[in-house]
Amino acid sequence: MKYIIFGLLTIFTVKLSAQQKQFSKNDNGKFIYYQVVDSQLIDKNILLQRARSFVDLAYKKSMKLESSTDSSVLAKGNMVIDKTILVAGHPSGEISYNFVFEVRQGKYRFWLTDMLFIPYQRDRYGNFVPATTIGVPLERTPGKLGAGAWKDILNSTYNKVEKFGDEFKKYLATNRMEKTKNKAETISTKKW
Repeated sequence: MKYIIFGLLTIFTVKLSAQQKQFSKNDNGKFIYYQVVDSQLIDKNILLQRARSFVDLAYKKSMKLESSTDSSVLAKGNMVIDKTILVAGHPSGEISYNFVFEVRQGKYRFWLTDMLFIPYQRDRYGNFVPATTIGVPLERTPGKLGAGAWKDILNSTYNKVEKFGDEFKKYLATNRMEKTKNKAETISTKKW
């Protein structure tokens, strides 16, 4: 009886671990997050304008526009990866990536690739700062000692990138107009 329970428990554990999401690889063997979206209702120029707006306004602190053409947007960015233990968490590092957006009439695609992990450490003031300026490619296979930590980094990176992709698709689908700040009229008590 206990062998049956043990067998069922191991099968259940193997199935759960096999269901984790993983990055796909591109032609060069680099990890890539790639999405193609049909958008028949939205014009090509509007999608391109919204993508530029997303890079310039929504993610202006973490993304920098590299180039923009009449059908594509290229940007570089980074995102902070958190390490959470129960309730308390702290940043364990950041991921730098290349963001590419291309649009055609009726559909668009975007992808994040060339992802590098830059670990964080505490400085003498207790702040988390990058330990080095040289990033480690996410495709790297770690040794036996660091395999568990690297797996956690990959899982949290995938979750962050997937959340980023959902935000980007939602931003392109909504009709957000850039709000211009109107100058408030100054009220003078000296003139009637």
